[in-house]
Amino acid sequence: MTAPTQADAAAALLASNRRRRRIRRWIAIGTLPLTLAALFFAGRILSIYAFAHQAISSYIVGEYAESEAAARGQDWLNWFEPFKAPYNIGTALAGAEKLGPARAELEEALPLAPGLDVCYVRINLSLVIERQGDAAQADGDAAKAAQLYGEALEITVETPEECNSEQAQKQSPDPNRDMSDTLEQNEQRQQEKQQQSQQEQEQPQQGEQPPQEEEPQPSQEQLDDIEERLNQGQQEREDQLGGGDEGGGGTDKPW
Repeated sequence: MTAPTQADAAAALLASNRRRRRIRRWIAIGTLPLTLAALFFAGRILSIYAFAHQAISSYIVGEYAESEAAARGQDWLNWFEPFKAPYNIGTALAGAEKLGPARAELEEALPLAPGLDVCYVRINLSLVIERQGDAAQADGDAAKAAQLYGEALEITVETPEECNSEQAQKQSPDPNRDMSDTLEQNEQRQQEKQQQSQQEQEQPQQGEQPPQEEEPQPSQEQLDDIEERLNQGQQEREDQLGGGDEGGGGTDKPW
């Protein structure tokens, strides 16, 4: 058996290199979907935080439409914090006084919020409902206002006790506002508003007269009896006038 020549060794090396390139190529093709998926999710996570920052920044300067649009950008494929999109959308809508849609978004966010995140979702939801009560009160609908104030108060009262903790304060989206004080003030204010609306509801409207009882109408028998007495009295007066003329000195009695 002859020893391999230098040409044979070179050919074997080239064949080995080709096999390695083919293996690497197939590995790259096989892992391409995973690589693309990883890049996609990394980009999506970055975009979610970018939308969140834009939503907060726009809300602070009063650009509520821009804040809402940015918050809606968080809503797509947000598996990590699914409550954040409806929470931010609802907060932006509340800033624009679109209270009905704002309430719907915050009610969607509430059951999705984990742990202490539920605290500020409850605070905003109760405030939106309270403002609905203010609107009803301004329209003169005290009954509707009292109902809405009651709903806002119920949400505030049912806030978990953990929301008064220091840890909950650290998670607050507004560090300049004390969460425990906010909850206490909301409860007191909403209770007072509910009581005032209930009192207004119980008071009669201005200019409204209390209902008067109808006087009983006389029956036909009573009317006939009255007419008979009147006729009898008239006959007696005529008889008295006739007797006076005959005597010559009679004076009529006042009647």
